[in-house]
Amino acid sequence: MPFTAYHFGPSGLIGLGLRKYIDIPVFVLANVIVDFEVLVINLFGLGWPVHRYCHTLLIGAAVGVVWGLVAYPLRHLFKKIMHILRIPYQTGFWKMVVSGILGVWLHVALDATYRGDVQIFWPSKAKPLGALLTRQHVLLISIACFVAALILYGLIIRAYKSKNTQK
Repeated sequence: MPFTAYHFGPSGLIGLGLRKYIDIPVFVLANVIVDFEVLVINLFGLGWPVHRYCHTLLIGAAVGVVWGLVAYPLRHLFKKIMHILRIPYQTGFWKMVVSGILGVWLHVALDATYRGDVQIFWPSKAKPLGALLTRQHVLLISIACFVAALILYGLIIRAYKSKNTQK
């Protein structure tokens, strides 16, 4: 849970970059939702590896679907927030569900590159992404993605203002 912040840069950049296809709030928050598994395991002292089932592509997809379904009734709230942020927002049921799945998968894939306990292809014990990066590498990538996301956000705001002043 304490490293969830690593996920905001990559999820923000991808979400903003693919905003026509991805529901940004669902996608970004899916990167947070999946770490509730870590919180529950630590909070209740279950003694399991902290990246257990939800940190797999299989169960992670189910978590993403559930998050998309839970988020769907919140779409009007998300629209208001996106309006405040001046990001155009159009969504739909399937866009939200797919964004939930993809958001969880991004989180799982990123964690799998530097955490030895993530079995991304569970029930297989294969860890093809294991030890690919160090925590420092992930931190640098996350910071670079966050900066790029801020730049992209600035460009979106500029285009939004330009579009609204032409009306």
